[in-house]
Amino acid sequence: MSIEQSLIKVSAARGNGNGRADAVSIALPLAQIGGPANGSGKHGNRKPALTDDLVSEILKGRGLRGWLRAANVARVLGLLSLYLYLDSYDIRANFNRRLAVRKREQARTSGRKARFQEWALDAARRLLDKLTRALRLLIFRGAEGSERKEARLVKQAVWLRESLIWLGPTFIKIGQALGTRGDLLPLSYIKELSTLQDQVPAFPTAEAYARIEGELGRTLHEAYAEIDAEPIAAASLGQVYRARLHTGEEVAVKVQRPNLSELISFDIAILYRLIQLVNRFFPEANENADWEGMLREFHKTIFEEMDYAQEGRNADRFRQNFRDWRAIRVPKVYWSHTTARVLTLEFIRGTKVIDLEALRARRISPVKVNRLLVKTYLKQLLEDGFFHADPHPGNLLVMDSGHLAFFDFGMTGRITTRLQAQMIDAFFHVVGRDVHGLGQDIINLNFLKPGVDPESIRPVVEGLFQHYLNLRLGEVNFKELTYDLAEVMYEYPFRLPANFTYIMRALMTLEGIGIVTDPEFSFFETAKPFAKEFMLRREGKKFRHLLFDKLTGRENGNRRIEWAKVWKLTKMAAQMYLER
Repeated sequence: MSIEQSLIKVSAARGNGNGRADAVSIALPLAQIGGPANGSGKHGNRKPALTDDLVSEILKGRGLRGWLRAANVARVLGLLSLYLYLDSYDIRANFNRRLAVRKREQARTSGRKARFQEWALDAARRLLDKLTRALRLLIFRGAEGSERKEARLVKQAVWLRESLIWLGPTFIKIGQALGTRGDLLPLSYIKELSTLQDQVPAFPTAEAYARIEGELGRTLHEAYAEIDAEPIAAASLGQVYRARLHTGEEVAVKVQRPNLSELISFDIAILYRLIQLVNRFFPEANENADWEGMLREFHKTIFEEMDYAQEGRNADRFRQNFRDWRAIRVPKVYWSHTTARVLTLEFIRGTKVIDLEALRARRISPVKVNRLLVKTYLKQLLEDGFFHADPHPGNLLVMDSGHLAFFDFGMTGRITTRLQAQMIDAFFHVVGRDVHGLGQDIINLNFLKPGVDPESIRPVVEGLFQHYLNLRLGEVNFKELTYDLAEVMYEYPFRLPANFTYIMRALMTLEGIGIVTDPEFSFFETAKPFAKEFMLRREGKKFRHLLFDKLTGRENGNRRIEWAKVWKLTKMAAQMYLER
């Protein structure tokens, strides 16, 4: 079998010449969920929390090597930050102008000294603006939208991809995450970074074979009837080989890179020190983005991702949640051939969800596939509380049988029952264009920092929603939205709650898939009937329990029946019945 015919991607399925693709489930768990384990998977790669003491211990004795590594990391990240800053400078400049006008108006009522100080600051801002625009012209070699600038962006994107590969697994992983942020990065960057999903230099097959034998405790020929001599995919943390078990099943074998834990620990320690340095000299950089907190989360999740046994348990959990959905498939995990560093999975073939021509050639409707995908995510978010957080096109295949197969649980999340209820409320406020309700949702969902008076910010938030609710998610320019919110954040800083990071990523990726498969796609309009169905089922069950408690005299005084909500649900159910 040729590589083109048996291509398996580690974190995104790449189509071959006839619109086909092969994929394997490779997960990044966020929590232990139980299930069968084998060998070293019992404890996996979990690490203690990221602290100053841990970082000091990791960096101890590194000397010149540590300083050189830190300098190279700082150089790459610094240049990337500069390029992105200059690329989006017009949006930032518009915000600065609005802010300057506001400050001048304030100074007029504050005396001559205040007016002079503001005049001097305004002159400095104008000078800095001219210097920044000159620097942008020098770096991009052309004006906004010009061919010369686009050519420079392409060169920068190639440089960035090559630099991240040179820096190694930690930064390849960061690049993969950045490669999904089309809302924030130039298109040329996205195209280049997307290649990091499967076009990463492989490590020697001899080392991979030795690791397989060491992990499984048997020779390669005892474990597999056959295995390819070359990997068919390589990514940041491991690479994949096609193989066959002695019982005849065709499988994909994922093997972890050598010395991975030490390499990633060293890099995270360097990033931790760099963030501390930036926070010390530029504290405003952390005002609206908790970089240190995000690095701690990255430290936690990347080491969980390296526990392949836990990854397999996540896949089993997802399969169990969809056991009654005949249209959904998840690759089987072969636990007899799985440890913390080797993962053996069922080999599944199919067509990518955005390969419209190939789907139609197989008489499969892309629109129906997309609606099934939306429905599965509503179930994950509103019912299961456990969801696949990275539904990019490479992780979703449509089998010839019509089944929708999920792969790569590299980013999964959990949602509490309380958060699910709040999300349902927010969803229907969006659908109903209820800006007042959405303003309250922002408060309820903890988007504001503690101590901020919610009433003082409500009018501004509602004004923003009034505009953006008239747009599809794909039409929202998130760079502009960031600076539209900046005036609010300037006085009332708020941050995206950590428990929403993966939710927003998943929803935005789904929106992108939907737009490709259906130009008229609107996530909220497509999701509306499904969300109603899940809400009715959930709230109906809750109502039945409350009513039963009331009738049997076991009513809890703190859990009273909300008859207004019951009436609202009844009307919704009647409307759904009539629509059907």
